[in-house]
Amino acid sequence: MSNFKIKNMIETIENFAETQAEFPVYNVLGEIHTYGELKVDSDSLAAYIDHSGIAAKTPVLVFGGQEYSMLASFVGLTKSGHAYIPVDRHSALERVEAIMEVAEPSLIISIGEFPLSDVQVPLIQLEELEAIFQEKTPYERTHSVQGDDNYYIIFTSGTTGKPKGVQISHDNLLSFTNWMITAEAFATPQRPQMLAQPPYSFDLSVMYWAPTLALGGTLFALPKEITADFKQLFTTINKLPIGIWTSTPSFVDMAMLSDDFNASQLPQLTHFYFDGEELTIKTAQKLRQRFPQARIVNAYGPTEATVALSALAVTDDMLETYKRLPIGYTKPDSPTFIINEEGKQLPNGQQGEIIVTGPAVSKGYLNNPERTAAAFFELEGKPAYHTGDLGILTDEGLLLYGGRMDFQIKFNGYRIELEDVSQILNKSQYVDSAVAVPRYNKDHKVQNLLAYVVLKSGVSEQFEREIDITKAIKADLQDVMMDYMMPSKFLYRSELPLTSNGKIDIKGLMGEVNNR
Repeated sequence: MSNFKIKNMIETIENFAETQAEFPVYNVLGEIHTYGELKVDSDSLAAYIDHSGIAAKTPVLVFGGQEYSMLASFVGLTKSGHAYIPVDRHSALERVEAIMEVAEPSLIISIGEFPLSDVQVPLIQLEELEAIFQEKTPYERTHSVQGDDNYYIIFTSGTTGKPKGVQISHDNLLSFTNWMITAEAFATPQRPQMLAQPPYSFDLSVMYWAPTLALGGTLFALPKEITADFKQLFTTINKLPIGIWTSTPSFVDMAMLSDDFNASQLPQLTHFYFDGEELTIKTAQKLRQRFPQARIVNAYGPTEATVALSALAVTDDMLETYKRLPIGYTKPDSPTFIINEEGKQLPNGQQGEIIVTGPAVSKGYLNNPERTAAAFFELEGKPAYHTGDLGILTDEGLLLYGGRMDFQIKFNGYRIELEDVSQILNKSQYVDSAVAVPRYNKDHKVQNLLAYVVLKSGVSEQFEREIDITKAIKADLQDVMMDYMMPSKFLYRSELPLTSNGKIDIKGLMGEVNNR
């Protein structure tokens, strides 16, 4: 754990390029890239971008997976004063279109095959990017991203079906990174050897790359092709010399399906950082049995407040006494409050909405003043954000989680708006109306997503069995719905219950599904 704080992310990376040029910064399944190489490649790209004629400070979309070129592109863009928008190569076509429409990027760097054909902005494909790196053009930094400039923009799902671009500035990033590298909860060592599995389009990725680059460590990338195949995943994990594991709890649950995932097989794995969804007592207990000496960190926070605002190291005492794990002590620079429906601050011990303030709070959603005005405000002279999460603050300053206020859920680490899923289900030619409803397990974790569907007239006569209708709807939607949003069970009804306002009664259905 370090005491020093970084003042500038790019200067810090540059410094390591001078002091430890040969040290690995990125390792993709044995393909190693050093800090020196990262400097040369990002310099060349920054020089190229400066002469490409795109407007200063405009955002650039970077499309790909866990490749080293993604990191080199991010650093090159930051050096040349541009925020980057990471978009995962496994995204549904419609999502990529929506992001393009909202973000209006001035340039696209496509490390994967870019799925849209008639793009109106300049596009750098992988071959061209590699040629730019080969140029080895020196670069003098005069206008890199700093202060309130956007560092990155990550798109989350939006209730209207339009994704929202969360703008995170260099100052926001510093607030988070400096907390991570100095906080006792994380106890991050110098030169961390860190697992890099969550996609860059998911802000949980910032929890691995930011501290690693700030402390001169190495990222061990785990491409999606490996994580999608259990056999390959288990073999690969056991060969990775990682010291710190950063993931959603769901991903570690998957790793624990292998009996070989334990401290005797992975003795150097000493830290686990969790964020992105709720860490249940069950998962934490099982992990403690596998890695008795490891530090298990439970962190919490929305993308809009830069990755996380609270964290704690889980103790055996917590595993025995709590029904639901606390979500941590809040960052010293980010005063956090609990308010009631009238917006009044509640005393400790009372449940209400969690409001976060301070220098890690985003300036708002890109090109979306209405949604920004609804979620962001000022409290006691500081930027503040409505998390939409319920919580309780204890007298000791510990934050306890009480679930979502609205119909937004976390499922397998992804943030999903139930209205989004419903809107997409309604696009099927077979569907008259549909809603998505989560089913929770006893740990308050979303177990699966159900779809309640009213079919268009005549549809059921076209199919012999309900399972065939379900297959047809799924096939109909495969190009417009992300895999993780697709309900696992479809329930067919002749009509859906309505509220007194004439809206579909989702709360009633949630109660029915969860027997509440």
